[in-house]
Amino acid sequence: MIGKSELIAELAQSDRGIRCSPEQRSAFLSKIAQLEERNPTPSPAKATELLDGDWELQYTTSSGLLGINNVPALRLGTIYQCIRVEAGQVYNIAEIEGLPFFEGLVSVSAKFEIETAAESPHQDSRRLNVYFERSILGLQRWVNYENPAQFIPLVQSGKRFPAIDTSIQGRKGWVDLTYLDQDLRINRGNEGSIFVLTRA
Repeated sequence: MIGKSELIAELAQSDRGIRCSPEQRSAFLSKIAQLEERNPTPSPAKATELLDGDWELQYTTSSGLLGINNVPALRLGTIYQCIRVEAGQVYNIAEIEGLPFFEGLVSVSAKFEIETAAESPHQDSRRLNVYFERSILGLQRWVNYENPAQFIPLVQSGKRFPAIDTSIQGRKGWVDLTYLDQDLRINRGNEGSIFVLTRA
């Protein structure tokens, strides 16, 4: 049975899933499922001290995210998911590498809440309902982006940016937290995608 460190090392070789054959993807999904069966945190959606903080994406099956890498002259850089439990907010930030001075940024912010026991299909509390609010797309220098810690307070303040800065209210989804410990989190989203993240 695969261990956590071994799985993370194997996933790292796939470049977040970009360089991944169908056979490798199938093997990864099997190993991820093995680890999910050994989730050490009951009711992970309520484990706020573990959930809170900045996380870095190591692997995903999301075609929406991986598709960014297919745009000519662009390449996916580091992808973060930053959770602020006290505020009930999540910030997805994808750094886009390109020509010098043309590095890009895709950011989506949303509110989240723990699904109640009456609503949840699971006996334990693992589902977060997500309500999307805002999307920001542009060059990093347009929005004075340095890193998530510097950027998120600007978004929280309501600052408007000289970028494609649009409201996406009305969109919603959910994620199930299927594995959570001090430094690893696995999510399964409502569109069937899997996300494996390590603490940044």
